[in-house]
Amino acid sequence: MPRGGGLMAPGARLRFLLAVWTLAVLARRSAGEAGDGGWQRRGPGAPAALAEEQRCAVERRADLSYSEFVQHYAFSRPVILQGLTDNSRFRALCSRERLLDSFGDNVVRLSTANTYSYRKVDLPFQEYVEHLLYPQDPTSLGNDTLYFFGDNNFSEWASLFQHYSPPPFSLLGTTTAYSFGIAGAGSGVPFHWHGPGFSEVIYGRKRWFLYPPEKTPEFHPNKTTLAWLQDVYPTLTSSARPLECTVQAGEVLYFPDRWWHATLNLDTSVFISTFLS
Repeated sequence: MPRGGGLMAPGARLRFLLAVWTLAVLARRSAGEAGDGGWQRRGPGAPAALAEEQRCAVERRADLSYSEFVQHYAFSRPVILQGLTDNSRFRALCSRERLLDSFGDNVVRLSTANTYSYRKVDLPFQEYVEHLLYPQDPTSLGNDTLYFFGDNNFSEWASLFQHYSPPPFSLLGTTTAYSFGIAGAGSGVPFHWHGPGFSEVIYGRKRWFLYPPEKTPEFHPNKTTLAWLQDVYPTLTSSARPLECTVQAGEVLYFPDRWWHATLNLDTSVFISTFLS
């Protein structure tokens, strides 16, 4: 206010209010990008985030060299990588607000969340985010559960993917391909296997269950991971249980070739995988 306690001129007052509003918007955006990216929106009655495992059985490495990776993990066991790349820029671009601004009108392809993913559904990305990102119903079958992961149109998403820095490790004779996904709390993919790859959590947390190739897990291909965790997991003996761990935002899990794995998103999660094939 001017000296003497006089009222602020209308033009100055408008500029002052605009500046305050702009700072508030920027503060909210910055807080969302630094925290949950605006993804952890839960309506009335929605369940709280799911629990992590009691003890992580996958080694975490923050100082792994390429020779150590090849010698100890690439062909034999999973590992969680920390701090090998800086994806802060990519993470900021993956906030809810920014993805909707950039890709809201794009048509995305959803897969059913069963082991074989028979059915595909195409719909606008904004419709998926605003109407289908709700917590998983534990009674739903995989065929009735839609999941956005893979099936990305790389030309449409190239402006986002160009800002992603994958883990600095590769395997001789393989090429890389990205699969980007966003899914609600309690969702996930039931047990399946394929070639080796890396999976990084951008926002949220993702719980992994892994078995080596020679040890086929007990599961129904059309039951969701959440149903398996509630119905089958408690009946397993300690020797029959999988390796498991919760991958936090900013961490990357590597899984070797033909390892069985299932995933469970503990929150609404944004994630990207780099498949080696």
